[in-house]
Amino acid sequence: MIRDKIAPTEIVIDTTGPNGNAIALIKAAQKYARQLGLDGDAIKAEMMAGDYDNLLSVFDDHFGEHIILEI
Repeated sequence: MIRDKIAPTEIVIDTTGPNGNAIALIKAAQKYARQLGLDGDAIKAEMMAGDYDNLLSVFDDHFGEHIILEI
C-alpha cells in the first residue's frame, strides 16, 4: 500500500525514554514556551522547585493542552 505522508496530529513524550529525563523535559518546556509566547524561565524555575513528579505536573499544567506525556 502506498499513501501520502500524514502529519502527526499530536506531540507525545515518553517519560520512560531518553526524552523523559528532567533535563530533556526542561529543555522541551523552554522550547515550547518560546513557541507559545510564554515565560520559559519562570516555567523552568517552577519545574525545578520540586521533585520529578512536580516537574511532570508543572509541564502538564503549562503544555498538557498541546503535548501528551506518557508514563
